[in-house]
Amino acid sequence: MQAIGYVRVSTDRQAEQGVSLEAQEAKVRAMATVQGADLVEVIVDGGESAKSLNRPGLQRLLDLMNAGKIDAVIVAKLDRLTRSVKDLCGLLELFEKRKVSLISVAESLDTGSAAGRLVITIMGAVSQWEREAIGERTRDALRHKRNKGERVGNIAFGSRLAEDGQHLEPNPIELEAMAEIRRLRGQGATLRGIAARLNHRELRTRRGTPWRLESVARIVKQFV
Repeated sequence: MQAIGYVRVSTDRQAEQGVSLEAQEAKVRAMATVQGADLVEVIVDGGESAKSLNRPGLQRLLDLMNAGKIDAVIVAKLDRLTRSVKDLCGLLELFEKRKVSLISVAESLDTGSAAGRLVITIMGAVSQWEREAIGERTRDALRHKRNKGERVGNIAFGSRLAEDGQHLEPNPIELEAMAEIRRLRGQGATLRGIAARLNHRELRTRRGTPWRLESVARIVKQFV
C-alpha cells in the first residue's frame, strides 16, 4: 500500500506540545509501520490555516490522489486536514471516489474499514443537519426582524430608514413613483414607456437619476 502522510500546523500553534510538525510526523510514521504501508512522502503545510483548503501541501496531496498514485493518506488528527465539517465531508467523499483510504491516528479512523465508512455517513448527516439548522435560525431571525418593522438587508424602494436607524418608514416620494408605475403597467404600458412618463413628471430614482427601462423593471418585480 502506497501512502502519503500529511502534517499541518498554524503559525500560532507551532510550539504547542503534541501538535508540532515533528510530533505529527512521528505519529504518521508509526501508523504507517502498523499498517504495513510504504510511506512514500510526508507532505508539510507549515503556518497554514485550516479555514481554507487552498493550501500548497494539501493541493499537492489532492493532485497525487487524483492521479491515482496513492492508496492511503495518513494524518495525526482529522483537524490537520480541515476544521470545517463541510470541507471534511467533501474530502472524505473525494477519498471514497478515488478509492483512497484516510487513516487518522487520533480518531482511530480508517475509511478502508466498515467502521470507518460508518463514520463518514455519520459525519455527512451531521454536516447536513448543521447547514439546515443554521438556515432555519437565520430565516427565523430575519422573519422576527421583519415582523418588528426593522431593516433586513437592502431597503426596498418605497421605504426609508427611520431616525432611530433600525426601523423602516414609508418614503412618500418613492411611493408616488411606485403608484405611477403600477397604474401605467396596469394600462399595458411598456417599461420604456413608463420610464419616459416618470421622467416627464420629473420623478427620479433613489439615486436621483432619470428612470431607465432597467430601473423600472426592478420596481415592477416588487409587485410580484
